[in-house]
Amino acid sequence: MITWKGAEISAKLKEKVEQDMQKLGRVPKLVIVRVGEKPDDVSYERGAVKKLHSFGLETETRVFAEDVENDVFQREFRAVNEDPSVDGILVLRPLPPQIDEKAVERAIDPMKDLDGISPVNIARIFSGDKSGFAPCTAEAVVCMLKMNGVNLSGKRVAVVGRSMVVGRPLSMLLLHENATVTICHSKTVDLPAVCQEAEILVACVGRARMIGRDYVRQDAAVIDVGINVDEDGRLCGDVNFEEIEGRAAYATPVPGGVGGVTTAVLADHLVRAALFRAQKNV
Repeated sequence: MITWKGAEISAKLKEKVEQDMQKLGRVPKLVIVRVGEKPDDVSYERGAVKKLHSFGLETETRVFAEDVENDVFQREFRAVNEDPSVDGILVLRPLPPQIDEKAVERAIDPMKDLDGISPVNIARIFSGDKSGFAPCTAEAVVCMLKMNGVNLSGKRVAVVGRSMVVGRPLSMLLLHENATVTICHSKTVDLPAVCQEAEILVACVGRARMIGRDYVRQDAAVIDVGINVDEDGRLCGDVNFEEIEGRAAYATPVPGGVGGVTTAVLADHLVRAALFRAQKNV
């Protein structure tokens, strides 16, 4: 089994970002909006800041208390959204229950919405309009496949997970590449058998090591999007990586796989957003 590492794809995306930065002639700025101190959010923020700085991009983090009132948060978010010095915004979600998350999704400027949460960008993704920003993780999966030489046209793909964060938008991106996509979920009958029909299996269900050997077709490519902590406190994916050895032809590890590509896609989105705003003279 060949392991597809994220570092190689990230390096290719860095080259693209550097070329686009030359066209722009300035350093774009990302603002990360975080509420509270959830370990997952803090970890993702740390990785994103490190990656963007390594790409030569500017970042700023706006941190709010876990119990921030909705009206205070919405007012401060509006200020970030309307700040002309800000090229892109990343909101770490889910937000606490007192925050009206739907209001944030409706309010965010689609031109600055780097993770595809705006209804405008979601509509663009589903319609095949490439001017919109897809969720970074979903796009990272497509990058992993295409940049490893996979021609998606006509391929049978099973996506295990139907969230709006990864599963559904990813399925649309794959359809736009002419793949034949099956979206699987908790109600799918005989899930292992359905997954075994796929030449490409994407696990984004959020259950540690759920996908084992009996889910994987011989010589399939397996993309593991999951980020979980097992009973021993170790980071792991949705795929039992050791168990699929000898079954899958290619697989991505956790950590070291899709996660690093996701932050590289975020960097690419930031420069694209800045270029788009420059073209519109915004």
